[in-house]
Amino acid sequence: MARTAAVSGDPVSGQNDREPAGRAVAVALDGVGISFDLPDGGSYQAVAPTRLAVAESEFVAIVGPTGCGKSTLLNAAAGLLRPASGTVSILGEPLTGLNRHAGYLFQQDSLMPWKTAAENVAIGLEVAGIPRTEARDRARDWLGRVGLKAFGDRYPHMLSGGQRKRVGLAQVLIRDPRIILMDEPFGPLDAQTRLIMGDLLLELWSADRKAVMFVTHDLEEAIALADRVVIMSAGPAARIIGDYPIPLDRPRDIGEIKLDPRFLETHREIWHALKEEVLKGYRQSEGA
Repeated sequence: MARTAAVSGDPVSGQNDREPAGRAVAVALDGVGISFDLPDGGSYQAVAPTRLAVAESEFVAIVGPTGCGKSTLLNAAAGLLRPASGTVSILGEPLTGLNRHAGYLFQQDSLMPWKTAAENVAIGLEVAGIPRTEARDRARDWLGRVGLKAFGDRYPHMLSGGQRKRVGLAQVLIRDPRIILMDEPFGPLDAQTRLIMGDLLLELWSADRKAVMFVTHDLEEAIALADRVVIMSAGPAARIIGDYPIPLDRPRDIGEIKLDPRFLETHREIWHALKEEVLKGYRQSEGA
């Protein structure tokens, strides 16, 4: 059975800096707190000082109520915002700007509508100085890996939502980042397409096992994909309240793994800890 690692009585909430034996830490958030200025001159503390470590080759999912700061932590790891307190370290070095070791897959499509699928996938290599011909050849190879070999000349508006997500995934992975940050990447998709995309992600990830931080509202998705599931409390001053290792073997078929008794037991345990926070977030959104 999975075990919670929530920490009480510690001034830094969510001491989840476990480091699996034999693996270096890819992302380390040490006492990271995040606040935003308000128009009236005050401030809003989105995330209380928090610790979280993600090892190289580890897949960590972050789950919590709407507005709890999951994406905010991800943006801190990406270098897109500066914490109000604490430090972010990437592969052992302090992060002082954008995280150049990370690829970021957002919830919304980031494809350029005037470029074909192959051109969208190749753009990251071209910007890095790779000759256009080589970049386009490698892009078509990656489109083949994500099941879109015959779709390289199509524009985004000619693709389904799932196909656009595949292009986006290829766009991130072609750069061979050591860390992958994913913010509700499959959120807009229907249930069947989410299953297919989840299996595709695991297949690609299993090839070289990058460090992954995966934000989702879907607890079932988190358990099916991840090595660990971290849960956050409702905001303001959200904090990590649990860290659950997932006792499921790999490789995994997402549709099948959900029938495993260990999956059901793990889901029951995590949901027991998460349910009240979700209800609290819902009441806050209703103005209660």
